[in-house]
Amino acid sequence: MFLKVHRIPDAGEIVAVCDRELLNTTLRHRDVEVHISETFYGNTQADEERVRAALTTATNANLFGKRTIEIAIGCGAVDRGCVVLIGGVPHAQIYRF
Repeated sequence: MFLKVHRIPDAGEIVAVCDRELLNTTLRHRDVEVHISETFYGNTQADEERVRAALTTATNANLFGKRTIEIAIGCGAVDRGCVVLIGGVPHAQIYRF
């Protein structure tokens, strides 16, 4: 998996995580197109423990991929019913206020 933490002054953190094979790909579903770019998701590889730790402190998160989503569900950050498919790939977003 790849993980990048964007720190936004006075707003917290946006954690971006994607499965390794998805980096620099474009997903399509009807009229929605999403590019999973290295610019946003980074090029730092992360193991399951690091992803879990980042998700517990994130104020926002953007997640793509089967493995990434299963980790988020497993640590209670995402409810399975809130996962959508884009181009057949699981996706979820987290917003904490």
